[in-house]
Amino acid sequence: MNKMFKALVVKEDNGKFIRKVTERNIDDLPAGSVLISVKYSSLNYKDALSATGNKGVTRKYSHTPGIDAAGIVIESSSNKFKVSDEVLVTGYDLGMNTSGGFAEYIRIPSDWVIKLPLGLSLKESMIYGTAGFTAGLSLYKLEQCSEKKINGEVLVTGATGGVGSLAVAILAKSGYQVVASTGKKDKIEFLKKIGAKEIIGREEIDDKSGKALLNRRWKAAVDTVGGNILATVIKQMDYRSSVASCGNIYSPEFQTTVFPFILRGVNLLGINSAETPMDLRLKIWQKLANEWKPDCLNEIYSECSLEELSDKIDSILQGQITGRIVVKL
Repeated sequence: MNKMFKALVVKEDNGKFIRKVTERNIDDLPAGSVLISVKYSSLNYKDALSATGNKGVTRKYSHTPGIDAAGIVIESSSNKFKVSDEVLVTGYDLGMNTSGGFAEYIRIPSDWVIKLPLGLSLKESMIYGTAGFTAGLSLYKLEQCSEKKINGEVLVTGATGGVGSLAVAILAKSGYQVVASTGKKDKIEFLKKIGAKEIIGREEIDDKSGKALLNRRWKAAVDTVGGNILATVIKQMDYRSSVASCGNIYSPEFQTTVFPFILRGVNLLGINSAETPMDLRLKIWQKLANEWKPDCLNEIYSECSLEELSDKIDSILQGQITGRIVVKL
């Protein structure tokens, strides 16, 4: 199929990384069993790292980022999918070292692809994207690890970000008492609208005292930022409670002692959404399409075109994005 399509391409030039929307040929896409016409993608922090030359995310350039994509199957050599199927893809190697969703077409292995669940549109699946899947996986792991129903305050850090805002909304939809932490005092009404019962400043969970334990407060927590905030949250956890760790925007490093773990039985749960096994992946997406689906989903995103995406990449790196950015192809 000798056909041209639009894509955001990042090129390396003498140590500088240049982003440009350009024309590519479908024949230049990597080998794969499913060719998808992408209708929507979404912007994640990892995409911004790839788009600015982070070799820990993407090894070789030129490259098209985009770890999320939703669209329609155009060609398939797999018996799992047929032409015209509506599908979505999040995680695996898409947008990292495999040409990603910031393009009108992707070609990938069928093992990465999920049929769009009933209850979701293509656009809604990308309002979720990797961020929503990560938030859902965090809730799933917290519930799996809890000895009984979580009853009490559940903290979400970095609550105005992509993962954070969807975690607030999904937890609230599931009946939990959500406390949202943010450094953005102008976003209090947004957080209330998506389900937060209480909003606290970042300073309340950024302890500098050096104490090994602090007063117990949280029955569960979703931490999207890492660093000393994660260390503080661990010190504040109640007996036999769990923290889902799924981000490092504040810092990838934190210091703690064993005391929250051996004196309070706190569990620290690592959330790796990219390599989630397909059976669990399908289970999470079914929940996102049904009982976890927030009524406020359309309040959590803004939309941009491929041509507007480069500016949004700069904004997410500067912490200026609230909620999710959906990219319309």
